[in-house]
Amino acid sequence: MLSELLLTDMARLSQNNSMPLHRQLYEALRRAMLDGKISAGDRLPSSRELTEDLKLSRNTVVAALNQLSVEGYLVSRVGSGTYVNDNLPKAQVRVRTSHPPTLASDLSKRGAALATTFCATQLEIQPFTPGIADFSAFPVALWQRLQNKHWRMTYPEMLDYSYSGGYAPLRRAVADYLRVFRSVPLDVDQVIITSGTQQSLELCAQLLADHGETVWLEDPAYWGAVKAFLATGLHAHPINVDQFGLAPSAADEKSPPRLIYTTPSHQYPTGAVMSLARRQNILSTAHEHRAWILEDDYDSEFRFSGPPISSLAGLDKEERVLYLGSFSKVLYPGLKLGYLVVPKRLVSSFKQAHYDLNRPGQMPLQAALAEFIEMGHFASALRRARHSYAQRRQCLLAALQPCLGDHAQITGAEQGLHLCLRLPNSLDDKVLAQRIASKGLTVRALSAYCLQRQDAKGLVIGYGYAPLKEIERWGPVLAQAILNELKRLSV
Repeated sequence: MLSELLLTDMARLSQNNSMPLHRQLYEALRRAMLDGKISAGDRLPSSRELTEDLKLSRNTVVAALNQLSVEGYLVSRVGSGTYVNDNLPKAQVRVRTSHPPTLASDLSKRGAALATTFCATQLEIQPFTPGIADFSAFPVALWQRLQNKHWRMTYPEMLDYSYSGGYAPLRRAVADYLRVFRSVPLDVDQVIITSGTQQSLELCAQLLADHGETVWLEDPAYWGAVKAFLATGLHAHPINVDQFGLAPSAADEKSPPRLIYTTPSHQYPTGAVMSLARRQNILSTAHEHRAWILEDDYDSEFRFSGPPISSLAGLDKEERVLYLGSFSKVLYPGLKLGYLVVPKRLVSSFKQAHYDLNRPGQMPLQAALAEFIEMGHFASALRRARHSYAQRRQCLLAALQPCLGDHAQITGAEQGLHLCLRLPNSLDDKVLAQRIASKGLTVRALSAYCLQRQDAKGLVIGYGYAPLKEIERWGPVLAQAILNELKRLSV
């Protein structure tokens, strides 16, 4: 009977959410019609009959029927009653097959690749102690006061989209910082505020390369760049990274690039620093092929030993480098604000495309960040973060010291929030990462970041989100697990 069908469906709906009764009845009737349990042209019981059968108030029943009539599911015929609309689509027959639908059949080829390649949850560098994110040093109360202040004084233009490339005082603060600390020659107008590095990469790919053109990518690679270029239909050509950074060979030159993506100051994830000779070589390659270099300077704020590393953009005389940065490492990831510095001849095109494609906004948030910087709070936050991360880094290095030797070396520890422990190529670093995970610790296999090469083995270990006490506690456990694996290898 119809009443039993409706009551069963309503009971199921009431268990899953707090949907009001008239909405439960509406959903139950609508689904019965769409599933073919009530056919087009069928006459429904009167509202009075439904009220009695379902033990509901008449107002509840009438409200549900009225909504279905408004949406075209039901039609009333004077003196005859209420009927299911003859034009209601017929229920689709579900054909059972021996092969259920797969992800690949639902998504485009590009969509399937995006959903299964370099998944961030598997590759993001997080603490080697699980489930702990430490943002305790961030001045939350001050940040809230600044945001509240700018929301109170916000005028209508601040609530609209931003067509100028971002809040002017914030762009000016970024330009001042980059000129002084990263030796980037630029005007304020060249700075575009984005929602972070991913958006900056996608914007560069969309404006500077056509579908199917080649982008040179470091191998091992930053997963976010791989995703951005895959999403924009570019052909990724892996370039090996050695101790001096990106190392293109004569064979690589046979696949001339349109874009060259690189992290020269602290290669992600190996930590290699690009030498001056390599920098000059990459600039020459870009000039020869009329390619664009995307310099991702993702963690230059945290340099713990050795001289500061100048930016690649600071050496660029041909204006072929686009410089990418972010506030996430110093403040907090969820801030979702970054910046992109583009050559002068590209400024107008990038601002227009950024507006048309992304509809940028968040002006009150940008205003709060600009004042945060102008008042010196950003510099203070950076000093505190450097001190805290330096302690964690030193503690982790001390814990890993027993592992080091001919078969294990650390790279990339001079800068950033992670280090790379390089291990013998004969060792299965993915298996080792799984064994460490069984102890409740999280590290990443270096080989998981590789696009093509098979000779990069090791562990990528983050310490930025692990409190000092947790590193002191778990560092020796991590080191012992690595030592055990090295002993197994030598037997």
